[in-house]
Amino acid sequence: MTELRTYLFDLDGTLVDSLQDLTTAINELRTDLDLAPLTLATVRGYVGDGATMLVRRALPAGTFSGNLLQDFLDRYRRHLLDHTRPYADIPAFLDSLQGAPMGVVTNKPLDMAEEVLRGLGLRPYFGTVIGGDSCAEKKPHSAPVRQALAELGSEAATAIMIGDHRTDLIAGRSAGTRTCFCAWGFGISDGNPYDYLAATPIELLRLFPGSRP
Repeated sequence: MTELRTYLFDLDGTLVDSLQDLTTAINELRTDLDLAPLTLATVRGYVGDGATMLVRRALPAGTFSGNLLQDFLDRYRRHLLDHTRPYADIPAFLDSLQGAPMGVVTNKPLDMAEEVLRGLGLRPYFGTVIGGDSCAEKKPHSAPVRQALAELGSEAATAIMIGDHRTDLIAGRSAGTRTCFCAWGFGISDGNPYDYLAATPIELLRLFPGSRP
């Protein structure tokens, strides 16, 4: 098997735990609509396919609108870094990969992804960040992964997409990369195949020890 040289990561549920802040923004929106708050566990099941799908899932059928989406985004921006933090052992893993091309491929809007990464001191690790509005298509389409590879000057055959959701597995495989499913995150594999499984972040260090380009 070709040696891995390039590492692409999902953001929410993979590198950082943003669930509390997402839930806060969703519940503020619901409160204004006279709806009961949702639990963390419920919102966890709605994350992974971008802000539009999150808001659609969190509101009653037929109530979604562009204005409500913008309202959610405005609220979430105010809470972006209240509780969001890197998962334990993620900084150590990124340290171990320094020198290798790395990128973030997320369905989160690009400006918010950049703000989270900068605010948590993670941005210097990554040569590129692809957001949910960086391409015409979001994950699970392969376009964001292919765009990240192009910007890093990397080949799919030597790259891996690391994420916690079926969208990451589908996008990576469709783009020709290997994939690693992160079982600690928000999402599910939904039966999609993957090349590696990490139950906890520290297992990434075991799976890809001291990796270098």
